[in-house]
Amino acid sequence: MLKVLIITYYWPPAGGPGVQRWLKFVKYFREFDIEPVVYVPENPTYPLVDDSLLSEIPEGITILKHSIFEPYRFAQIFSKKEAKTISKGIIANKEKQSFIQRLLLFIRGNFFIPDARKFWVKPSVKYLTDYIREHDIKSVVTTGPPHSVHLIGKELKQILGVKWLSDFRDPWTTIGYHDKLKLTKRSIYKHKKLERDVLERANHIVVTSFTTQKEFNEITTTPVSVITNGYDIEKVEKTILDSHFTISHIGSLLSGRNPIHLWNVLSELVKENETFAQSFRLQLVGAVSDDVLSSIKESGLSDFLMLKGYVPHAEAVKIQRSSQVLLLIEIDSEETKSIIPGKLFEYMVSKRPILAIGPKDADVSRLISETSSGSFFEYHEYEGIKTQIQEYFYQFQKETLISGVDGIEKYSRRELTREFAEILRQLVK
Repeated sequence: MLKVLIITYYWPPAGGPGVQRWLKFVKYFREFDIEPVVYVPENPTYPLVDDSLLSEIPEGITILKHSIFEPYRFAQIFSKKEAKTISKGIIANKEKQSFIQRLLLFIRGNFFIPDARKFWVKPSVKYLTDYIREHDIKSVVTTGPPHSVHLIGKELKQILGVKWLSDFRDPWTTIGYHDKLKLTKRSIYKHKKLERDVLERANHIVVTSFTTQKEFNEITTTPVSVITNGYDIEKVEKTILDSHFTISHIGSLLSGRNPIHLWNVLSELVKENETFAQSFRLQLVGAVSDDVLSSIKESGLSDFLMLKGYVPHAEAVKIQRSSQVLLLIEIDSEETKSIIPGKLFEYMVSKRPILAIGPKDADVSRLISETSSGSFFEYHEYEGIKTQIQEYFYQFQKETLISGVDGIEKYSRRELTREFAEILRQLVK
């Protein structure tokens, strides 16, 4: 059995989407003759915590821990709320940012390159060098963000000659929030240099989207494979569909991810159709920015809004399966075309129709079309969005509203783990 060291910042009890990908790979690796050894921080600062995920860690897995220095703890001296908000990735529009938030963003972007977890790199390299030698480990996987984790892999390869696979759950310098970090020209150069260095020195790169694959292929000759996120078979109690026409969004709704046209469409439908108004509910599960809440209020939808906040993963799955329509929103920018959120695949397997709104040529659009799991619209397609919601509501009234999802088996976590295991075996040949 091939022993592989996996270096990740996010691990249970961390909550949110960042932890899911590698928790699931680790869950299935042994079925494909891979023995995972997981290395995580001993004292992390997780913006979200979900203790229920601890039960999904496979029995007998070796988990190594080493302490980490977290600057976010000191940032809380200025403002606990602002520090926690930024660590979640919720950044207000420029004109609405407080002085403290602008200051923290400038410090984060220019003094902590590539990110605020950079201080974990040196102690981790020192600790893991001895462990790898002692246990004869031949291959290492790093997964980011935080992308400072990849620097650990780079150093270990240089010192020990191990095979190193770099897994990018999100892009690095082209991710949507990067331009909000108040970066100086010097800092932009440093980020791009580190990114190129990681891409050139890794033995293999794995990304979660086709757009990121294309982007990286233009930068490096290192092989780049796409292994998307996926779905797992969740053991949940049988759920009953909501009696209301509930449109639900699960996950963070950031300031840039604010579909004002959608709120206006829903406002119009409420005013035009009394039956729709009596049945409609807008359910938001997870962190929601003040900008989004203000837009919803201005659209006159406050009375229809149900705010759930963050819920444990198992409860989120139940909400997905009981909702009438599932809402998927991505920031309307060139940089976010590559984002394929893990929740897309959970949405698919819930067999509820997906209403997705995002940028032109988004990878999400390709997957939704391929699996017949819903409808995708660009932000400006007002009439298209309105017509689709009316069609969903008509089907809801007839009790025929269901997703015609097809061909999603290849996105199961087990099948994706099979692909990853094959890449790892080829690396050490």
